[in-house]
Amino acid sequence: MTQTTASVDVDVPVRTAYDQWTQFESFPQFLGFVESVTQLDDTHTRWKVKIGGAEREFDAEITEQHPDERVAWKSTSGEVDHAGVVTFHRLSDTTSRVTVQLDWIAENLTEKVGAALGVDDRAIEHDLRNFKAFIEDVGNADGGWRGTVGREAR
Repeated sequence: MTQTTASVDVDVPVRTAYDQWTQFESFPQFLGFVESVTQLDDTHTRWKVKIGGAEREFDAEITEQHPDERVAWKSTSGEVDHAGVVTFHRLSDTTSRVTVQLDWIAENLTEKVGAALGVDDRAIEHDLRNFKAFIEDVGNADGGWRGTVGREAR
């Protein structure tokens, strides 16, 4: 299993960063490997991605979601086996930190070599910088889902 963790500080309130992140269908605007995301319902998405030049599709389920704190997911079917969590941290009234942790299984030689050379780490860091530029340029989220999923007692 391969794992990467990366963070970026964004000059928007934590609510703005979180709300934008819950707009999964906007991911292709700042995540370089994402071709499309279709929101099927509150907890299920369908993804088309391009990894190492290969197009892949998979479905994912949101396993935990708490407004302004975290969104966790795992793949449920398809060609990509992974799980992840993004957390949101208030640094000030106008600044927040977004941290992404991804765990996945490299499927082919290209992916295994890329993981060993840190290509995946750099790609995630690059995409977080793209998210920073995107959300700071817009200045507010273009929507947001404030529901809670999993561990309801929080």
